[in-house]
Parts: sequence; structure tokens; C-alpha cells
Amino acid sequence: MKIAIGNDHAAVELKKVIAAYVEELGHEVENYGTDTNESCNYPEYGEKVARAVVEGKADCGILICGTGVGISIAANKVKGIRAAVCSDTATARLVKQHNNANILAFGERIVGVELAKDMVKAYLEAEFMGGRHADRIQMIADIENRQ
Repeated sequence: MKIAIGNDHAAVELKKVIAAYVEELGHEVENYGTDTNESCNYPEYGEKVARAVVEGKADCGILICGTGVGISIAANKVKGIRAAVCSDTATARLVKQHNNANILAFGERIVGVELAKDMVKAYLEAEFMGGRHADRIQMIADIENRQ
């Protein structure tokens, strides 16, 4: 799979570790984030990754900021994106299985390196279950399309 990864200044180090880990798992990584610790604006990076996903330049995305919240809110403003903030492995797996989340988000200030790796692995290995969950995803898309 091709994975788009993005981050702000609060998550440069964790982004580097996670990008290398995703490559170790056999995936291709495209970096849409910053590589410096200079203050920057997380919405720019959330949007870049989201657009890469909806335009088919990436199969899914990973977003990291201080908490994962702000950058995921920005990504979710792009039509067709379902970015989910996670801070545990079970949720990271379930957001793909039940919600078909196309972006996993988390915070460098919230999760440690090993937990972040476990969440990424769980998310990337999970598969959308379809069925009643597909109906709910369609309901979300319907809400989005009414705006």
C-alpha cells in the first residue's frame, strides 16, 4: 500500500519513526509533513494528506500532531475523508473495521513510540467489515453530501 503521512512541528520525531516502521512493514510512504521543529500550521498538513487520499495518490493516511485532534479535524473537512484519532490499539483496528477510516491520527504528546507502532500495525492490517457498517458509512456520506 501507499501511505500518505503528515505532521506538524509537534510530531517531527514520531513521524520519522512511524514512516520508517511503515516501510519496514512493506508499504510505500509519501511524506506530506514538515521535517523541522519550527512552528507551523497543522491544518495545512491535514489537508495535504486528506487530498492525497481522496485523489487516489495514497491508499490511506497517517496524521500526527501534538494530540492528533487538530490535524484530524482539518483532514475531516475534505469531502470523503474519515480521519479517526486513536490512542489505543483496539480503537485503531476498529476504526478501519467498522468505520472504514481512511486516515489514522494520533498525538506525539499522547502516545509513546511503541504504542504508536502497535496502532499503525493494527490499523494497516485491519479490513473494513462491510455489511451493516457499510450502511452507516453511506449515512455519513449522505450527511456530508447534504452540506
